[in-house]
Amino acid sequence: MRRRGASRLALAALLGVNLVLPTRAEPAAAAGFVEAYPVTAAAMRAAGPPYADWVAGGRRFLTFDPRGDGRAVEVLGDLADADRIAVLVPGVGSTLADFDRGLGGVAHRAPAVQAGQLYRALRAADPAARVAVLAWLGYDPPDGVLTAVGGASARRGAVGLAALLRELAGRRPTATITLVGHSYGALVVSLAAAAAPPQVSDVVSIGGIGAGVQHADELRGGRRFWAAEAPTDWIRRVPSVRLAGLGYGRRPGDPAFGARPLPVAGVAGHDGYLVPGSATLDAIAAVVRDGAAAERAGSAR
Repeated sequence: MRRRGASRLALAALLGVNLVLPTRAEPAAAAGFVEAYPVTAAAMRAAGPPYADWVAGGRRFLTFDPRGDGRAVEVLGDLADADRIAVLVPGVGSTLADFDRGLGGVAHRAPAVQAGQLYRALRAADPAARVAVLAWLGYDPPDGVLTAVGGASARRGAVGLAALLRELAGRRPTATITLVGHSYGALVVSLAAAAAPPQVSDVVSIGGIGAGVQHADELRGGRRFWAAEAPTDWIRRVPSVRLAGLGYGRRPGDPAFGARPLPVAGVAGHDGYLVPGSATLDAIAAVVRDGAAAERAGSAR
């Protein structure tokens, strides 16, 4: 017994100075605001291509973690001065390796590309607007459709996203924040909205799998809920059921859900909502600029 106790003390001492099992490097994630830029830039330069090339090109990131499937949160625009902020959350299969190139090498599937299209649409509509768009791969999405039947990844992602939203609200209390979730990401933003600060005024689902509630009016906080679901989107074939913790219930794009509808002219398939020329892209930009005005103007019709 004495030997065992002594062994445990010795092991604890060795672990305490990292002589037995060295700790893994922590991800480069600062406070969630612009102070993070130098930290993430240094980590990305150390990681080498392609990440070092992203930093060399002047891109800015709040979070960078190459471990596992990876994490990244990119900022487009001047976040420190923005009074309109959009946070774009991708869905199933998204990884750091595809952040720039897109799933299957299809560029318009890439979170960085989609965020860039939304940012350019915002600036085109109002060049003087103080806007910022975040491409938020701050969680580990399910790897495929079969592993996406439960909501565990979405719940974990929502916790992390809600923390970022509180940080943004604290740093930019007069800003308005819009959450945009694609596919499984629609579930993440809907769950995060339940614990989000009042600066989050609008939640947008594009090709969304679910929202964690059965009707838009059940979303906490009285936020406007918008949805786009193209006729050619395969998400329409997913049953709107939830049984024994599996499935997500009614899709946000189902008229019975009661979301404010977004136009889908020019949208092809599941990944075409944020491509140039789509009516959905322009409508989302209008919501980000002023959701209440977009509703009054009927931009979603």
